[in-house]
Amino acid sequence: MQQGSSFTRSLGLIPSSVMIGIFFFVPFVLILMTSVSVPSETGDYQLGFSMEHFERFATWFYIERALFSAGLCALIALLSLLIAYPFTYMLTQFGPRSQTLWLIYILAQLSLSEVLIAFSWQILLSRTGGIANILVMVGLAEKSFAMTPSAGAVLAALVYLAVPFSVLLLYPALSRLDKSLIEASRTLGASPLRTFFTVVMPVTRPAIISSGVTIFVLTLGAIIVPQVLGKPEHWTLSVLITDQAIFNFNMPFASALAVVLLALSASVIAVVTKFSGGK
Repeated sequence: MQQGSSFTRSLGLIPSSVMIGIFFFVPFVLILMTSVSVPSETGDYQLGFSMEHFERFATWFYIERALFSAGLCALIALLSLLIAYPFTYMLTQFGPRSQTLWLIYILAQLSLSEVLIAFSWQILLSRTGGIANILVMVGLAEKSFAMTPSAGAVLAALVYLAVPFSVLLLYPALSRLDKSLIEASRTLGASPLRTFFTVVMPVTRPAIISSGVTIFVLTLGAIIVPQVLGKPEHWTLSVLITDQAIFNFNMPFASALAVVLLALSASVIAVVTKFSGGK
């Protein structure tokens, strides 16, 4: 019976395994083969093995772009957690009806595309937009000014993009938190703030880590926001991949950059998993 049950469970994994194979492994193998391809006589590229494109990456310009991308995405993950965690914790203190309404509000923001968010923030931070004029009205600025393009604009828009995902990732853990732990802490004399930092956060630590890693990987692939709201020095590695693939028609080098980006994501996940005690 156990063998039959195990066989049935294995059959259930086949559709998802096929989908992962088609939409991840096959494209990844093609990208990997393209990244080590060699130039052909017609000026195109053909199958072969050359580390030329990875050697081109090993210059300070691209290494600096990779470090900037990792640092920016780590900062976005930290800021989104600092905003989303207290919000989600307070949300779970409300009744079921209020929680549902707030979650619908959060999900509604997820329906906005990165393109729409980027151009909305561009208008909001422009010289004729809302924030600059509000600062002039309250006397904090003498005249209106543009806040884009800038690194701050890229950071603000990507944090705005990431916070709803953080809330959705944290909500299951915080909503299932054993309330008796909080009651026991309060009964022993701990303040609400101390209970939050010494009971709630340690218990939900796996959700915090998984949310941070997910946001890091998600924003690492952002393309539109850095292009629209940032200067070229604020562009991430994903923007450079798009630039090489679409505008320079250099698919081998774009593929090499994509492999580096994937390796960067995998390295961060591996390091976080190791130091968080995961297996």
